[in-house]
Amino acid sequence: MLPEDADLLRKGRKVVQAEADAIGVALRRLGPSFPAAVRIILECKGRVAVTGMGKAGDIGRKIQTTLASTGTPAYYLHPADALHGDLGAVCPEDAVVALSKSGETKELVALLSCLDGIGCRIALLTAKPDSKCAALSEAVIDIGDSAEACPLGLAPSSSTAAMLALGDALALTVMDVQGLRPNEYAARHPEGALGLALMKVGQIMRVGDDCPVVHPTDTVAGYHEALGKAPRRAGAAAVVEDGSRLVGFFTHGDFVRCFQRRGDNPLLLRLSDVMTRQPKTVSPNDLVSEALRTMRAYEVDELPVVGDGGRLLGLVDIQDLLAHGFSA
Repeated sequence: MLPEDADLLRKGRKVVQAEADAIGVALRRLGPSFPAAVRIILECKGRVAVTGMGKAGDIGRKIQTTLASTGTPAYYLHPADALHGDLGAVCPEDAVVALSKSGETKELVALLSCLDGIGCRIALLTAKPDSKCAALSEAVIDIGDSAEACPLGLAPSSSTAAMLALGDALALTVMDVQGLRPNEYAARHPEGALGLALMKVGQIMRVGDDCPVVHPTDTVAGYHEALGKAPRRAGAAAVVEDGSRLVGFFTHGDFVRCFQRRGDNPLLLRLSDVMTRQPKTVSPNDLVSEALRTMRAYEVDELPVVGDGGRLLGLVDIQDLLAHGFSA
């Protein structure tokens, strides 16, 4: 028979609390070895090799991907594979971040000895600062020797939680010092939710023939003709003077309203008389999400994109945003 829900909840909370306590211990032990490890990474002229066996290695893989995605070239080096040929991927200019709770893992001790011989600078995360791995490392970060959250006290849990927190602290401190900008971070995350959140208008705007352009002296009929010439279906045209200076905007909604007027041939109306003057605009450096908020606020499906001096650069169309995964 399964335990009651309350008992299952109690067990889960006990594990989470044990891991939180382990991170607290690691935090209190954090000292001069941490900035020393950060400097090893910042001063690295090559790439950062992250290594560890078993569950520590799994945590190492996550730390490696965090380093790589936040601007620090990094790769994962499996200790056993390295000792059977993959050591050839390591250069003397590389730095090493190693993980081992005991600091006595046979394969890791052998690997660190080789890496030390190559000339790599080594930072170690361990619960045993007096271990063999620690003796081979320049910076030793003590994760604390907290009891594992596992009911048997065996499965890596509290120790890996502490390693992960300290590994993130290393990677994100390095990122902060390096001054990684949002656009640089976005370049490493072109797809998925992160890519959408950081996408710039310039990456999605329509340009050239896909951005219909008319003159204030053109007629509504001329607007309709300009839209018909666009390779992609368009719902608006930018009204420009002096070659590219935006002076107005004319949309499908404006087109329909012209036909609701009385007494005039709508196709012969001058755009200067019916266009929207001083339309809402966006910059190519604005986030697409900001452009979408403007569209929602003013209930429009297109926005002209302008640069310095009001120069027309392109057009943002709601259909393109929807096609890329944004919600209207």
